[in-house]
Amino acid sequence: MDRLTPDTTIADTDKNSFSPQREFDAELPRRFVDLRVLELLTARLCHELSGPIAAINNGVELLAEEHPGIGSLPSPAFLHDAATLVNDSARRARSRLQFYRFAYGFTSGSAIAGPEPYEIATGFFAESRIATDYAASTRALTPDWQKLACNLLSVAAAALPRGGRLVLSDAPLTVEAFGDGAALSAEAREALTLAAPIAALTARTVQPYFTGLLAKALETSIDATAGQGKIRLRAVSTAL
Repeated sequence: MDRLTPDTTIADTDKNSFSPQREFDAELPRRFVDLRVLELLTARLCHELSGPIAAINNGVELLAEEHPGIGSLPSPAFLHDAATLVNDSARRARSRLQFYRFAYGFTSGSAIAGPEPYEIATGFFAESRIATDYAASTRALTPDWQKLACNLLSVAAAALPRGGRLVLSDAPLTVEAFGDGAALSAEAREALTLAAPIAALTARTVQPYFTGLLAKALETSIDATAGQGKIRLRAVSTAL
């Protein structure tokens, strides 16, 4: 046993030696981040879709429960109102699903399936009280950068509680949000800069954190500034 002890000690202390346990332990923080972020993004997506889907269900239930009388049909006005509710809610659900499918699910190197990112973004915000100016120059950016752009738009939109206007431009990629009461919370700012502890993330702050991760993957960080009725989010290069 004495003869084997030195070899064992050297192997354990050699930093260049391969240790399956060390490699596994190194993966734990990253895997925890992935799981936590995935759970919260899923919760946010379900929250965003639950509203319009519930409205669709309400419209269908109204049609099923309307019985003006035996042998008679619902009034044309009622049918119109119910159909409008179902149609509008289905359109909102579709636009949100398209937006989050690209903003969350697009994989680097993949081809864009369906509408272009700017069409997805403008369609998404068309259902809100927020106007969007998606500059033509940004439409030529690679899908990875447009994915970051869509997430920046989402973060900025959350900072406009009373609606307003979003302006997206490039060189560098920048989103400006204008509106009454425009403000970025301290928690969102910390998440956006990846300063927030993973365990402290919530369904509200996971979007900024995910945006910060996307920016980091593109060798940038997000610089956030605020003024009266305005915030600006800008991707600043961190490459040497």
